Amino acid sequence: MNLEKDLQIRSQHSCELCKATETLSIYTVQPSKNINLTDSIYACQTCISQIEDSNLINSNHWRCLNDSMWSEFLPVQVMAWRMLNRLLSAGWSQDLLDMMYLDDDSLAWAKALGDGVDEAAKLIHRDVNGVVLEAGDSVVLIKDLKVKGTSMVAKQGTAVRRIALDYENETYIEGKIDGKHIVLITQYVKKL
Repeated sequence: MNLEKDLQIRSQHSCELCKATETLSIYTVQPSKNINLTDSIYACQTCISQIEDSNLINSNHWRCLNDSMWSEFLPVQVMAWRMLNRLLSAGWSQDLLDMMYLDDDSLAWAKALGDGVDEAAKLIHRDVNGVVLEAGDSVVLIKDLKVKGTSMVAKQGTAVRRIALDYENETYIEGKIDGKHIVLITQYVKKL
């Protein structure tokens, strides 16, 4: 079976967060190296758009987390925890967070994007010009770089799309060049 069919079966053809049945698609919970059943949820466009853009968050829409936070599937629990942390100003979400339990590894995954972490403790990835980099951004190499462990040289001007951030070191980002997954140092890239 393919991933979407597996997620449809698991979710019973509804959004795993709010139970909507329209405009459903796969959403991979970041940071993830693989798009698979254990790293993905099946979610509606309303949930996905609000997950990806905090300016769109409608706190009343997320009252559904009262149910979905108890999901037996870890990626659903992680997204519920993240959204509850993003909704702390609404007041009611703290009560739900107080009831929620994630083991240490699951909590580390939930906190990996900075949700629930003190602002002063967050790692901030910056390009060569000091511009803040976010997961999913595109960057361009500012000089030729030899790729360790290969004979490949990544040329200056090469665009790297949909980067991932290393949440343990603010000087590292990850991306694909010529189909190879590589780690880049932020001082050698410029945001597009």
